[in-house]
Amino acid sequence: MNLFTADIETPLGTFVGAVDAAGAVVALDFERDGRIARLPGTRVEPARLAALAEALRAYFAGTLRAFELPLAAPGTPFQQRVWRELVRIPYGETLGYAELARRIESPRAVRAVGRANATNPIPILVPCHRVIGADGSLTGFAGGLERKRALLELEARHAGRALQLDLVR
Repeated sequence: MNLFTADIETPLGTFVGAVDAAGAVVALDFERDGRIARLPGTRVEPARLAALAEALRAYFAGTLRAFELPLAAPGTPFQQRVWRELVRIPYGETLGYAELARRIESPRAVRAVGRANATNPIPILVPCHRVIGADGSLTGFAGGLERKRALLELEARHAGRALQLDLVR
């Protein structure tokens, strides 16, 4: 598969994005030398990622609440179900892992939902940061809990909502 990558500067640091030949987003990584750079068949071509970079700029500016970019994240059928449901969590809102499992009609698969969340290759666009502990605590996020908190605070501020989290845990 031909993948095209580029660095994208954001308020949370440099991200690396990857799109396929059709322009669908395949991955977004928090680290400059992360997993995308190691994917076979990748070529650095920033022009191919212009739409992704612009969408991220608008998101961080608070003017974009729902991404409309084509997505093509590789994953198992279960992961795909979880990721499709993540996209349905409204901007500025959060959901617990158990509720997410219930919504995909797998109420006993809370741990599997957590693993699918952790392996989401397109964070922010597939908003795994919106999933929190049932008690309101911040739990697992590939980009670190500080970035997760920053994303939730950004969305809450632009959505005009109060962010209620247990940040001690």
